[in-house]
Amino acid sequence: MSVLDQRGADPGHPPPPQRSGAPSDADPGTAKTTRTRERTGRRGLTLVLNTVSVALGIAIWWFLASAGLKLPTPPEVVSQARVLIADGTLATDAAASLTRVLIGFALGTAAAVLVGFLMGWYSVVRGLVEPWIQFFRTIPPLAILPLAVVAMGIDETPKIFVIFLAAFLACVISTFQGVVSVDRTLINAARVLGARDLTIFVRVVVPASTPFILVGMRVGLGSAWATLVAAELLAAQEGLGYRMQNAQLYYDLPTIFVGLVSIGILGLLMDRVLLLAERRLTRWQERR
Repeated sequence: MSVLDQRGADPGHPPPPQRSGAPSDADPGTAKTTRTRERTGRRGLTLVLNTVSVALGIAIWWFLASAGLKLPTPPEVVSQARVLIADGTLATDAAASLTRVLIGFALGTAAAVLVGFLMGWYSVVRGLVEPWIQFFRTIPPLAILPLAVVAMGIDETPKIFVIFLAAFLACVISTFQGVVSVDRTLINAARVLGARDLTIFVRVVVPASTPFILVGMRVGLGSAWATLVAAELLAAQEGLGYRMQNAQLYYDLPTIFVGLVSIGILGLLMDRVLLLAERRLTRWQERR
């Protein structure tokens, strides 16, 4: 028996008393509960601040409309939204726009993740593809829209193509940066443990690149919506952008605002879905 064991068993040196009911700092259950409470408190505060921000924005809008600016008031916009909802126009336009965005964004993001991983992992692919990526990044997707309309017609294809291009160019660089930013120590450690390239790629590179990919997806989502509205202004028979263009011809400001608010709400909801996915997929990452 060691000296410490003997002293622990010696009545002359009793162990220090422990306070009953006092949680230990090293207790993982207590620490987890504390972190959960802190996250809940932060989310509650964020929700309150978001509500206050929205209310303040509406109040400023109402004040500017009442002060003489040529803006419809919030009640006028709500009234027009009810009319468009009642006759099914708003639902039809929103569904058409949302379908175009989802298809173009999904295809663009999938292609961007694939190309970004290949560029970051293989230097040969990077040398062949990167000049073209940088070249097309300097050209706004809307500048390609007239060419796309001439080459692809006036159906859904050119609109989805420019949305695809906007989402792809916004996400591919972020994915590439995520791959090249992976800590080489992690890769070398995996190689020392006998992991092959495929295992390293799946177990190390992909998780480490996920935050970069999701940031690129959020940027690409905004680019997709911006490109969609402009594409619908040029060649569309239905959609929120198309409805706003028609309303402009008749100086129908409430309808224009209904389109703007609808686009903002749809984009915000899609962004929140990406944020939720980010929290689920990057739980290992420390957050502020």
